[in-house]
Amino acid sequence: MKEISQTADTTIDMQFKALSDGTRRALLEYLVREGEQSVHALTAIAGVSQPMVSRHMAKLKRTELVTVRRAGRETFYAARAKGLAPVVQWMAVYGALWSQRFTALEGMEA
Repeated sequence: MKEISQTADTTIDMQFKALSDGTRRALLEYLVREGEQSVHALTAIAGVSQPMVSRHMAKLKRTELVTVRRAGRETFYAARAKGLAPVVQWMAVYGALWSQRFTALEGMEA
């Protein structure tokens, strides 16, 4: 039996948990589309208070989905290009597995 990597599982678990919140997903999607943004710009589009945006962004930063840069009193966030790699890899493996199983089930129905 293949050994299970707890580190990889922990990262994926944290990322799925971070992405389970609709506001965080919307903020991440906005950063992917628009590039680096200040907390003030994110607050303007988020529909929640600045402290809530900062909390959401801190969770995305802890899961390595965004990077942070400070310039004076302003904080800027950007989507991290490779941040979703663990989730994408997990989805690719299990997507292929389930695709094969569904194909086998369809063959049994015929």
